[in-house]
Amino acid sequence: MSEYNPESEGEIISETHEDVTEPSLYKVLLLNDDYTTMEFVVGILVHVFYKSIEDATQIMLNVHRTGFGLCGVYPYEVAEMKVDTVHVMAQEAGFPLKCTMEKE
Repeated sequence: MSEYNPESEGEIISETHEDVTEPSLYKVLLLNDDYTTMEFVVGILVHVFYKSIEDATQIMLNVHRTGFGLCGVYPYEVAEMKVDTVHVMAQEAGFPLKCTMEKE
């Protein structure tokens, strides 16, 4: 058997140049309407977007006062899933709540 001799081994040079781009991010927004209750909006923010009661209340007030509120910023697939979840939950509860996403 031969012994390992690091000085007799050849040097391996490997260069890899990869350009890695971060995925695009999307803002998820709730839009105000005259029918969806404030309590329901807070519940959506807590259960779908994992906001604290305090943060959810502040976002809900932004929706009420300005017409929209930022729920979070996510990669496309996550944002799309959250928008769909909000629409399903709102429809099941009988509310016309709208949720949109836009590229950041």
